[in-house]
Amino acid sequence: MMGSTATRRMLSSAGVATLLAIVFACGANAEGATRGRGTGVVTVHQDTIGPAAPPGAPASQFPAPRREVADIVAPRWTAEDTRDDAGEFGTVAKIAGIREGQRVADIGAGDGYYVARLAPLVGATGTVYGQDIVPEYLGLLQRRVRDDGLTNVRVVLGEPHDPRLPARGVDVALMIHMYHEIAQPFALLWNLASAMRPGGTLVILDLERPTYAHGTPPSLLRCELAAVGYRERSFTRTGPDEYVAVFVAPDSAQRPAPSDISAALQARRCRA
Repeated sequence: MMGSTATRRMLSSAGVATLLAIVFACGANAEGATRGRGTGVVTVHQDTIGPAAPPGAPASQFPAPRREVADIVAPRWTAEDTRDDAGEFGTVAKIAGIREGQRVADIGAGDGYYVARLAPLVGATGTVYGQDIVPEYLGLLQRRVRDDGLTNVRVVLGEPHDPRLPARGVDVALMIHMYHEIAQPFALLWNLASAMRPGGTLVILDLERPTYAHGTPPSLLRCELAAVGYRERSFTRTGPDEYVAVFVAPDSAQRPAPSDISAALQARRCRA
């Protein structure tokens, strides 16, 4: 997803070496992480793939971001025990206000760290959508869902520009350590709005660092989301260079048209 210059800069960091080690431990690899993009949904007891929602607006209608896009290199950010010890999930769930009965989408779910913890939190009356664009990662997620008996989880395969989630079917969408990997942010955010219920929120956990270094500067994040009509609700620093930002999604009937987004970004670019 990213050019060779940015890739070389990433490979020079110790953090990516750690991520790559996780990939091999999970039976995936960086080459596999960029293969195959498609659409569909797999439920807990199904082996076939079918669409979760009709296609949204095509990527060609939207401008590309004016920043580098980080490679997808692993199905998880870091070791689960480390995240548990830091209280990551509990912190995010509290800020997001996730509760029983809600429909929550984990976009870029990987092998399911959040999905496994969201399922009991939303309960039998809620639904968790574990969504990703890498089929290999969703294979790991599907196996976890089956092994853990998570009957309120749907595993969804989306596209880089379209999450392919059910229309008005999501109360809260999560993007955990992955916003910087979105190659088509304006298209993805626009299509995501179609899946959000009125007043639905998008919760983003990321690091305050350049996108090529697997983070997103807050000013860049705010600019890109505002261009599509998302309104910031809160911004919480959860670590020295970590934050959780919550945005209210625009109503799908009131969001800017793709042509208006392009025109606005020509006048005021979002820069890293």
